[in-house]
Amino acid sequence: MRLLESVADHEHGAPAKQLARENGLALPTAYHLLRTLVHEGYLRRDKGLFFLGEAAERLSSSGAQQKRRSTVADVLAHWRDAIGAPVYYAMYREGEIEVMCVSDTPGNPAVEEWADFRETGHAHAIGQCLLAQVDEAMRRDHLERYPVQPLTPYTVRDDHTLLRRLDRLRRMELVTERQEYALGTVCAAIPITVGTTAATMAFSLPAHQADRLLVTARQLQTEIGRRLGSLAISISI
Repeated sequence: MRLLESVADHEHGAPAKQLARENGLALPTAYHLLRTLVHEGYLRRDKGLFFLGEAAERLSSSGAQQKRRSTVADVLAHWRDAIGAPVYYAMYREGEIEVMCVSDTPGNPAVEEWADFRETGHAHAIGQCLLAQVDEAMRRDHLERYPVQPLTPYTVRDDHTLLRRLDRLRRMELVTERQEYALGTVCAAIPITVGTTAATMAFSLPAHQADRLLVTARQLQTEIGRRLGSLAISISI
C-alpha cells in the first residue's frame, strides 16, 4: 500500500530504486512487490518507471464515488433534521426515474415504495418534477413505457391530463401532490440543476400535516440554496 501511495505521488512515474528508498525497503523486496502489483494490474511499468495501473484507478474511482455518496447522505440528513421530514434525492437518467438517496428517521419514515417509483412517475411529486424538466418527446416516450394508471382516488386519470398539468408547470417550479401515490401522504419536490440532468430534492409528510407542505418546501429551498453549490459535484454520482 505504501508503494502504491508513493507511485501515486509521482505523476510522471518513478523507478524502483527511488520507490524503495522512499519507503525504507530493500531493493529486492521492492522489486518483488512492484512486480506483484504490476501482475495484478495495480501498477504498470513503462521504460523502467512505475505508474498507477487500471486496477488502482478503478479503486480510486470507487473510493471517490463512495465519498461523494457519503457527502450526499450527510447533507440530506442535515436537511431532514432541519425540516423534520424524510428527504429524497432523485434524477432522471437514460429515460428512468432513479431515487438515488433517501434520508429518514423512525419518527419520520419515508414513504413505502408499494408501487415501483420508476413506473409510477405520474403519481408522485418526484416523478412529476422530473418529467416537468424534460422535453415533450421524452415525456411521451416515458408514458408509452409507463402508462398512467390510477393508484388512489386522487391520482391523475390519463396521459392527456398529466401532460396538460406538466405543460402548465414552469421548468424549475416547485411540484406538490396530495395522496396521489399513497393515501395518507403528501409530497413536494424541488427541481435542481445538475449539469444537463433533470434532478430533484423532495420530502413527504403525513396527510394530516398538509398545511405544512408549502412552508416546509420554502424552508427546504432555502437550505438547498445554501448548500447546493458545494454539493453539485457530489450529487452527480
